[in-house]
Amino acid sequence: MTTAPSLRERARALTLEELAGIAWLDVLEPAKRTRAEVALVVAEAEVGELVCRIGRPATYWFGVIDGLLKMSNDSALGTPITFTGVPPGAWFGEGTLLKREAYRYNIEALRTSLVAGLPTATFYALLETSIPFNRYVLNQINERLGQFIAAREIDRMTDPDSRVARSLAALFHPVLYPGVGSLLRITQQELGYLVGLSRQRVNQALQALQAQQLIRIEYGGLRVLDLDGLQRRMRQPG
Repeated sequence: MTTAPSLRERARALTLEELAGIAWLDVLEPAKRTRAEVALVVAEAEVGELVCRIGRPATYWFGVIDGLLKMSNDSALGTPITFTGVPPGAWFGEGTLLKREAYRYNIEALRTSLVAGLPTATFYALLETSIPFNRYVLNQINERLGQFIAAREIDRMTDPDSRVARSLAALFHPVLYPGVGSLLRITQQELGYLVGLSRQRVNQALQALQAQQLIRIEYGGLRVLDLDGLQRRMRQPG
């Protein structure tokens, strides 16, 4: 019985179009950008495949070129908890790399996704030699901290509409997820996985948010019409 090739074994170099979509490359000095572009690899993660696994050492700084991932706990230890979705443009795992520790969460592909990786050696070298890269990573950590604090506050609310609004507002974060823009390619089933609600209940919440002119449901995705309004809706019970 043969074993399927791992994500790393399926990796290839990025195309020029894929490189152009990586925002942090633009902050690098020319020589350092060239070094990063040469080191970057990308692979296609299948539905349900784990990009990061709890307990495994971190070997890459990862980013989503296309697709949708979710960050979650180890369901074998109790109730499964989804911490956040990871849409296109997102780069994640810098905290684990900075602490030089094993992953404390799983990252799973909700759909077939194109995932890029920067080897840890290159990541550390950029941190040691590039002030603009340091600022980028620091800003990432600061924005992510704010996002997780907000998530804890909203997770205590029992109103499903607010939970859906919170998840949507988080997925449209302009700093953490610059690749999303105003239209997120996501199905109601996928959003249900992230929020912990049935597809039917998610549909009801989306219809309510659309009636408030905060979002528009489009074929294959959701468009945010009023991100500030959606964020305010997050903090309103019921």
